[in-house]
Order: sequence, then structure tokens, then C-alpha cells
Amino acid sequence: MFSDLIGKKRIIYAACMLLTVGSVAGCGASSAEKETNVTQVTQKVQSVSTPNSTDFEMPQQIPNILVNQIGYNIGSEKNIIFRGKKLPENYEIKELESGETVYTGEILKPELDEESGIFYGNGRFGDFNEPGKYYIYADYLGESYSFEIGEDVYGKTLNEACKKYYINRCGIAISEVDAGDNGHSACHTTEAHFQENMSEAIDVTGGWHLDGQADRDTNIGSYIVDNLLLAYEMNPDSFSDDEGMSDSGNGIPDIIDEAKYEVDWMLKMQDAKTGGVYGAALTNIGSGTDVFFAPVEVTPVSMEATINFASAVARFSYLYKKFDANYAKEVLRAADRAFESFLNNQKAEETTAAFKAAAQLYRTTGNDKYLGILESYFNRGDFTDLFNSDDNIFLGSIVYLSTNQEVDKDDCEIIMKALMKKSENIAKEASSGKYHVVELSSEDSFVKVLEDMRCMTITNHIIYNYEYRTIIENHAHYMMGLNPECMNYVTASTERTYNDYDMAAGVMNNPQYDALLILLLSAITD
Repeated sequence: MFSDLIGKKRIIYAACMLLTVGSVAGCGASSAEKETNVTQVTQKVQSVSTPNSTDFEMPQQIPNILVNQIGYNIGSEKNIIFRGKKLPENYEIKELESGETVYTGEILKPELDEESGIFYGNGRFGDFNEPGKYYIYADYLGESYSFEIGEDVYGKTLNEACKKYYINRCGIAISEVDAGDNGHSACHTTEAHFQENMSEAIDVTGGWHLDGQADRDTNIGSYIVDNLLLAYEMNPDSFSDDEGMSDSGNGIPDIIDEAKYEVDWMLKMQDAKTGGVYGAALTNIGSGTDVFFAPVEVTPVSMEATINFASAVARFSYLYKKFDANYAKEVLRAADRAFESFLNNQKAEETTAAFKAAAQLYRTTGNDKYLGILESYFNRGDFTDLFNSDDNIFLGSIVYLSTNQEVDKDDCEIIMKALMKKSENIAKEASSGKYHVVELSSEDSFVKVLEDMRCMTITNHIIYNYEYRTIIENHAHYMMGLNPECMNYVTASTERTYNDYDMAAGVMNNPQYDALLILLLSAITD
């Protein structure tokens, strides 16, 4: 399950404490730990052996040569960062097993950070493409953590990120052949009951477990489906039909199969009478029952869930019609019913989610009733401000740009100008940072990183720009180890990862972050 994420609140919008945590040492016998000339950091460690345990300081060591620990694709830009009171002129790439030097490069543009008194320099070795496992060595600084150069390094990580949803499927058995230790028997296969009337039952089998309590949520599911489908729409060639799922080999990209699994469940969460959508299916583990066999309760119809459902399943219908036109029509009818249910209870101007849903439905149907809602937002004096600050307006506008239906050229021009300005601001901010990423200053920083890279991915899809791809790749490097803590926040399989600090959840362990990570990785997977 996405078990590292949520405690008692059952809401996935929890912040990953990834940028504010202390530093920890890499697991295992790292090449970097052989050196003594490294940054000294401390971490508060609390013993869990007795209730009266006390805190103590444990010195830890991390390298001053920062690398993407997951690695670099052959043919890609390969960037590393050096930091220290004194930097040498050159560095060496050494083969991990033999220690043999296979490449020598120059440390570029060393600059002094006056506040810390530390010099920062860059190394680039895009011309070195020999597959293998390596580490960096430099005088004064010692060694980096190890990394791989390979044909499809990012693709392997993308596949792992996509498979997170598969292994969290509810209602079916997941084999250990497909999911390793995450395999499990079929769960929550009995009918659920309504919180408002426990005497009534409903079949809500399916969907994804979204937290450690195996809860399923239509708002969060809609958000994930929307972003997974956006990733496929932007970069279809990055997704295959052979990712090791039970659906693999059916002629449909596995990412689409995964979205369909959630959409199938979401359709069950729609009230047959009103078209409204129930908010969540919550696992009742209060009695101490095993989470996989605990009873499930369905929360009441929510207008937020209803309008988000309409948006996500409309996008799904639009993309799925080339695989199964009849099912796509069924899904579209459900989206339209949800939209009408929403309008029967609220006004479109009361929530920007109506704008995004209208954009999805207009692209799919061409119906003027949706266009009218879009125009009401385009005519607002604060539309550009909303484009920059509101996720629904941003994503709905991108859908409007991509439609084959009749559009207003002036509105398209306004959207394109706003998109280009937003992307240029992100690029400017990233280029001025010592780690080549947007400014990171809070516990919610990965939200900003991932959403900014979604913007860059969309812009790069519309107007290809090599600089934009490099910026996207730099942010992947950052999350995979090229950051102040030398920590891989994405996977748990390298020398120093989020897993070494038990309060830090990896990006893949947050189902919403994971969807945005998939979008980012799809943009740099060749």
C-alpha cells in the first residue's frame, strides 16, 4: 500500500517532510564513506526501545560531490555538483568495482556562496556514455555515491513509479511474480455499506488503496487519473504494454489499463439516481480487523467529488475511444450525468473545477453548454492570475488549447502567452539556482517542483525547447540525489535514500506526487 504516507486523517494531501529533515548516512559500505573530508551533519535520533528514551546527537557524513544516484541515460546531459572550501580543477570518473579511472573532466564555473563560504562548481560529462556503474573522485573532496550509466535508466524508474498503482489495486489478487513482496490476495471483495444508512449495501470493489488504511477516495483518484492520462497524452511513446502487469500484452498501454482500473471503480461510486458521486470508500479498522478484510463504509455524495469525477472520466473517455469506443461512450455518459448533477446543486462560477470539467467535456463532445462555461471564465478580468495560481484553470486551459472543436483564437493567444511567461519564469528561476532547480524553501517544495515541471513538460510538448528538457532533467537529478542532503527521494534502492530517515516519505509513496513524477519522467524517457 501507499503506506508511508497517511496517518489518521485519511486525506492524502499530507506534506512530505523531505526538504526539512536532517541528514543521515548512506546504507551499506559506500565509497563515499571511506573519505574523511566530507560535510559533517547531525541528526536527532530517538531510541524506540523504551518509553523513557532520550535524544542524542549522532554525527553523520555525506559527500561533497553530488550525483544522481539512480543514474544517467546514455546520450543524456550528465550533470554533477561539487562543493567545498576549496575545489580542484578536475575530477575523475572511476569504475565502481575496479576503481579504474575511465574519464577525466573539468570542474566548471566555481562560484563562492558568500553566506556559507562554500564554493560550488559543476561537472558535465555528456560525452561519456559507456554503460556501467561508477563514482566520482576529486582531490580535496573525496568520492561521490555510486551511479549507473545505462540505456534506459529513467525508463526503469518510470516503470517502477507506474507499478506503484498496480500493486495497490484493491479487490483482486496481485501475484508475487508481478509485485514481489507487495503481492497480496484479493481484498475488500464484499459489499460496502453507506455511512448515512448502514442497512444499505453497495458494490465498490476495485480502485486503488491510497494510504496505509487501504482507503479509496474519488477526489484523489480523479486527480491521479487526470495526471496519468496527461502524461500519456504528452508523451505516449514513453509508455509500453509490457510493464509486468496482469493486463500487459493486451494491445493497450499499461498506463491506460491502470487508469481504467480506477475509472471502473469510480463508476461504481456514482449514484445511479442523481449522478452525484460518493466521496470515498473508507476501511473501518477500528475493531482491529486485518486491514485487507475490514468492512468498508461509503461516505455521502460530494459535489467536489462529483465535478472532479466529471473532469477525469471525460478525459479518459476522450483517450480511450480508440481502444474501446463503446466503453468510452459509457464513461462519457457518466461524466455528463455528473456534470449535470453538479449544476443542479451549485453554480459553475462557484468552483474553478467546473472550468476544467467543462474543458474536458467540450473537447470530447463539442457541446455549446460547456463552451458557455468556459467563456464565462475567459471573460473574467483575473483570468491570467488564475491561470498562474489555480490548478484547475491551468489544466483546463491546456485542454482547451488541445481541442479540435471550435475555439476563440484570442482566448488561445491569451493562454499561450500566459503559458510561455510562466515557463520562462520557471526557467529563469531554475537557471539562477546553485542546484539548477526552482527555489525550494518549505515542506511542500516537491509539490512546487513537480507542478512546475508539469508546466515545463506541457510547454515542451507544444514548442520543443532543448533548454526546457534540460531543466526537467535537472529536477529529476535533484530528486534522485543531486541535492544538499545527497538523498535519493525517489527510490529506496541506492546508497542514500529517504528510507534511511524514517520520517521522510519517498515521492513514489505519495500517490499524488507519484502521478506527477510519472509525468516528469515520461518527458525525459526516450
